[in-house]
Amino acid sequence: MSTPDEGVAAAGGAEADPRRVPRGVTVTLATLGLLAVTAASATVTVAVGRPDHPHRAAVAATTGPGTGAAPSTGPTPVPLPVPLPSITLAPEPGSTLHGTADGGTHGGDLRYFLLPVPDGAEPYGSPDGTALTVDDLAAQYAQSTGIKSVLDSYGYQEAVSRRYRTADGKAEVESRLMRFATQGSAQGFANGASFAGGSPIDVPGDSTAKAYVFKPEQQAFTGRLVGVSTVGDIEYEVTVDVKGDPDQGLLADAMKRQRDRLSHGG
Repeated sequence: MSTPDEGVAAAGGAEADPRRVPRGVTVTLATLGLLAVTAASATVTVAVGRPDHPHRAAVAATTGPGTGAAPSTGPTPVPLPVPLPSITLAPEPGSTLHGTADGGTHGGDLRYFLLPVPDGAEPYGSPDGTALTVDDLAAQYAQSTGIKSVLDSYGYQEAVSRRYRTADGKAEVESRLMRFATQGSAQGFANGASFAGGSPIDVPGDSTAKAYVFKPEQQAFTGRLVGVSTVGDIEYEVTVDVKGDPDQGLLADAMKRQRDRLSHGG
């Protein structure tokens, strides 16, 4: 399996974008799903399987009543078609996750608050999102020796993420949520985050957010947008990967939808 640095290099897109958190820990964003990096390469496809419900009715032909009857010399009777009963498919099960937002404190299943997947988009992995371990977080860091102690010092509790490909196949969006013990801890962790190699950009509607654009060397390569902010005790990060120069509006929209989800929960 390639390292995050190797994944970005293989994509031929923006250089690795190491980020810094308090106490000098440096992190490199992992490219979990790669878009097409050249016009000739194939995009990542996700097969969304749906259960088949085949229904076949056997039609039995009958001869005349009685046993030992002489075979009929007339034409062979043609069985009449038997109408198939209508089939009502059960609706696909929806998410059963529950979460609560009371002021700046979030309770319940943290995955409930992940950036909603738009209609027609295809999530990678579980549609509900994935819980991240400390080891999962450390794998995103270029120098992960002290990441656990850094997280502990900020009262880190848990993290989740979800990544999806948009319906038009032109972008991949990932949201990551990290819950901390207090609002101050979440804000402090977010304040210490920085990204090397990207150009800072503004996020409309959120003056406290940090965001960066990573433009590819060529239009056939993958560009990236990254935004970091907080809502209460949650630090959230949104990443958008697209081919060519990224449209900053894509990140602004995703950040707003994630902020609304964390603020209102519905």
